[in-house]
Order: sequence, then structure tokens, then C-alpha cells
Amino acid sequence: MIKPIVPKTDLTTLKAPSLDITAALVLADGTVFWGYGLGVEGSTVGEICFNTSITGYQEILTDPSYAGQIINFTFPHIGNVGTNKDDNEALKAACKGLIIREAITEPANYRSDSHLNDWAVAQGLIGICGIDSRKLTRYIRDNGAPHGVIAHSASGKFDLPAMQAEAIAWPGLKGMDLAEEVTCGKPYDWTGSRWALGQGYSEQISPKAHVVAVDYGAKHNILRCLADVGARVSVVPATASYDDIMALKPDGIFLSNGPGDPAATGLYALPIIHQLIDSGLPIFGICLGHQLLALAFGGKTYKMHQGHRGANHPVKDLRTNKVEITSMNHGFSVEADSLPDSLKISHVSLFDGTVCGIEAVDRPIFSVQQHPEASPGPQDSFYLFEQFMDMISAFQASRKGL
Repeated sequence: MIKPIVPKTDLTTLKAPSLDITAALVLADGTVFWGYGLGVEGSTVGEICFNTSITGYQEILTDPSYAGQIINFTFPHIGNVGTNKDDNEALKAACKGLIIREAITEPANYRSDSHLNDWAVAQGLIGICGIDSRKLTRYIRDNGAPHGVIAHSASGKFDLPAMQAEAIAWPGLKGMDLAEEVTCGKPYDWTGSRWALGQGYSEQISPKAHVVAVDYGAKHNILRCLADVGARVSVVPATASYDDIMALKPDGIFLSNGPGDPAATGLYALPIIHQLIDSGLPIFGICLGHQLLALAFGGKTYKMHQGHRGANHPVKDLRTNKVEITSMNHGFSVEADSLPDSLKISHVSLFDGTVCGIEAVDRPIFSVQQHPEASPGPQDSFYLFEQFMDMISAFQASRKGL
């Protein structure tokens, strides 16, 4: 049960420590961090989380799974590779804002085509730098992910009590469905494959099977990885019906990552997933898709204290005893004790033992919490896409009676 937020600080008389301050971060309990504004002017409210990755900030900022969240980067030097048109994971950033320690580092990479601050302005993002991000991270570690408001104003004037009130009033991610905010507006076909040095992105021109991806906030690189292993990918909105999906005649179903509370998204997603499970089709889920599969089989999920977000998370494959270095981004997790006998746990976190993978005992269905497409290993978890295609190949052969 979430504890009510009780303000502990009177902000009515608090003043900025210097005249050049252009941004403030106010937490729901009254904690204030002063700094310097990034991106556009304005204010933004959300749940503040931290990410420990030292690379991939553009991919993180455009990951739809961060909808409703303000990202505190623990690595102090953000911006050194600039930004480019290839590294976005969605058409636009879904996160609510960004927090970094130092002023944005000047780009020094041959792939850069714009400065991170210019990119943030184009994306409409609000951010703050110059704060003690380690102190904020320790706060989150000890107290859990707080609600907070970032305000960026060139005038240096801030209504701190109003910002605190907004942070307190914000409802939080528990019970919040955000998949409908970030899903695609209509079905579309995806043909792009993975990026290669000197070549850029390629196209899938010889597919082996047809995969329908249900978009709860799908990252583009997941779709590229599916194409890379031979899938013709059709993407459908999170609210697509079973008949909509089956009308595309899929050989397999992919349930994507996404933001928010899986139990809230499950109100409309689970009836469809139940039908997909009963269809006998191979199913693969990642992140939110993993959590929704667990719920569909009768399991439960819960809101984590601080969540897992970073590119250094060790995960053990219990089937092979191999350890993978993985990328994580989730604030909810599957309750291990809630899983039925029809599922077995395939992967666990070596940080805290949480469930990171499940597979059905008698059906071609599996899912993982980590992000194999993010390649922190860099290829430790790519086999999961190949495993999915192997399942589809076996299913195709069974349909043909081979």
C-alpha cells in the first residue's frame, strides 16, 4: 500500500541561492533542488526515477516506457555524443523531463547532427542540470520514486508552494494506464532491420514468418530485431481486438514494452491476450508485455520501491545457468509466488532475485523483463529473438503436418 505524501517543508519563504538560477526541482515532500534550465521553458510533473546507463541517453529519452516519468541520469556527463536521427526509439520523446548533474557536454561524435539541448527544445522537453544527482539518487533509493515538478524559467522566479502542491496532487503511476497514450494510432507495417556501421539501417526483404506486434509503447529497435531474425512485422494498436489481430493471419504474436501499471492496461488488454493464448500461436513478450502475460496466466504484479533502470543488470538464465548483462527499464514486477504451475520462471535478476523471465509449460509462449534489443552485453540476450523465430518455425511445420 502506498503511503500518503506528507509535506515536511514550508516553501513559502525559501529563496534561490543565487541570481543566475533558472530551474528548480521540487519533490512532493518539499525537498528542493536548484539548478539551471535545459530544453524549453515551462514546468512538468511526473515520477522521478534514476537510470544508471553511461550511454544511450537519446534512446532512453525516446523510450515510450518512460511516459509519466522524469529521468535522473546518474552518469554526470550527458550529451557527449550529441543526437542524431537514427537513435530515436519512437517518433517523439514520451518522458516528462530530464535531470543531469553537469551542463550538457558538447557533442564529440561523428554521428552527431545536433546538440542535445537543441534536440530537447525540438522535442518540447523540460530539464534541469547543476543539481547533486547523487543526492537525488540516494533519496530515491531510500524513499522510493517520488513525485516531483521541474520548472524552467529564464527569469529565475518560481512558485515553490504551487509546485509542491502539483507534485502532491499528481496521481502517480500505480493504477495508471499509459499505453493508450503512446501506442500507434493505426496499424502499420514495419520493414526496417538493425543498424550496421557504415551501412545504417537495412530493410527486411525476405521474411520467413509474419509477426503481429501489439504496440503498448514499442521501441523501434525491438521491431528491427524481429525483422533481423526474419519476421515480416505488422504493428497494431494496444486496443486492437482479437479479430483485428487474427485478420492479419499471423504466425506469431509479439507483446511489446510500454509504460504505466500493467494491471491498469490489463483491463482491456487481458481479454485479448487470453484469446491469443488459446489460439495456440507462439507468443513473445518484453517488459510490459511480459507483465501482461503473467497477469493473463493468473499471476500478479506489484509496484517496485525504486524500479530497475540501467544497462548493467545481471540476469541469470535458469535453463542454462548463463548470466547475461542486460538493459532494464521497469517500475513494476511480477510476483514470483503468484505464478501458476502452468508457468515456470526462466530468468531471475542477480541484483534482487526478481522474476525476469517466464515460459509456459505446455505452450510456445515466453517473455522477459529485460530489453534484449538494447544490446548492453552487447549481444548477450539477442538469442531471445532467435528463440521466438524457432518457435514460429516449429509451429509452421506443425500446421503443415511435417
